[in-house]
Amino acid sequence: MSTPGRIPLVLDVDTGVDDAIAIALALRLGVFDLLGVTTVAGNVELERTTENTRRVLAWLGAADIPVARGMSRPLVRPLRTAAAFHGENGLGGFEPPPSPADPYLEPAPAFMVRTARERPGEVTFVCVGPLTNLAVALGLEPDLPRLVRRVVIMGGAYTVPGNSTPAAEFNIYADPEAGDLVARSGLPITFIGLDVTHQVVLERAEWDALEAASDPAARLVREVCVHSFAVRGIERFHLHDPLAVAVAAFPELVEVRESGVMVVTGLGERAGETLLVDRPGLPRHAVALGVDVARFGVLFRSTLGLDGTPG
Repeated sequence: MSTPGRIPLVLDVDTGVDDAIAIALALRLGVFDLLGVTTVAGNVELERTTENTRRVLAWLGAADIPVARGMSRPLVRPLRTAAAFHGENGLGGFEPPPSPADPYLEPAPAFMVRTARERPGEVTFVCVGPLTNLAVALGLEPDLPRLVRRVVIMGGAYTVPGNSTPAAEFNIYADPEAGDLVARSGLPITFIGLDVTHQVVLERAEWDALEAASDPAARLVREVCVHSFAVRGIERFHLHDPLAVAVAAFPELVEVRESGVMVVTGLGERAGETLLVDRPGLPRHAVALGVDVARFGVLFRSTLGLDGTPG
């Protein structure tokens, strides 16, 4: 049952740490009607991203939201994961209790297509993992660009270095062919890349302050970040995926440049690099190059109860 006045949302994830936090933000913001969550292999293998997603939703009291299992590997490449950053289980070692919900059987690309067909012009997709599911969905339904309201993608590095290679951000690097197919489509895309996500962070002192947190969302942030802060020893955790969710709700959080986007494919060292290209016939997308750090910070912390405000 849809909630009037809310944005119908499909969230496409490869649930590691920041995906889990993004799920919490999507649930807590109060502006989305979360129709379903689709999973893809990326940060960890598909079986784990799917199980993590089910467990996180149950932890947050939303076990009834469908979790549609998606693609287990990139379109043409072997799977590369990021377990070194997210922990072997993808959630930084945190193991929420299993979900009581029955597994959902419809595959993720089919779920995306059906949801868009049933509510043409209404549904927003937020994709925060490799773009394999979305690329397959485009193959199933060539009219998908006309059917969706908006697509927000956490992916790419447009004016800054990558984080998987000097050229490439992880989500695009993991499946460059899917990324290029999506970028060349007519989907109404806003790209949220490292240019802006590296500006929004959770500081170690903020994480330390959550030691006694009891709110489920705040507790989730504390637990999934243990690997990052206590094991890897970082001082700042980048909020890549939560920013994409926030922009889907509040587009004015970012300043964008309208441009064509191409992804370098092939086997060279530039594979996965995202290029801003103005070329006739290439669809133009919104690429975020600036972000209101202060506004996002207040929104993020108050929504998830990180500032002591009840969620």
